Amino acid sequence: QVQLVKSGGGLVQAGGSLRLSCAASGVFSGINAMGWYRQAPGKRRELVASATSGNVTDYADSVKGRFNISRDNAKNTVYLQMNSLKPEDTAVYYCYVEGKGYHYLGQGTQVTVSS
Repeated sequence: QVQLVKSGGGLVQAGGSLRLSCAASGVFSGINAMGWYRQAPGKRRELVASATSGNVTDYADSVKGRFNISRDNAKNTVYLQMNSLKPEDTAVYYCYVEGKGYHYLGQGTQVTVSS
């Protein structure tokens, strides 16, 4: 059974930073990509950042230059460093892991940025 154990999140003032982490366990075939989605109230879920096993990264335009995604492949862990946070970054953040034939989404963690 795949488990995605997350940590981080919470409340921060605008301009502040937060770090999210997510560790995958129970994955028996190679992981191709890990990353993060987010969903704000009344909005569609959007892909925030992704990182492949070869460390190719991609970001939503809204977070480029402020967020940084990284992976520890040996630990099947993905991190999201979020800097210069804005109130519009407020959302529930979900990590995911993807490989051949599977795509798992973890439980969300709330990130709230106050103005």
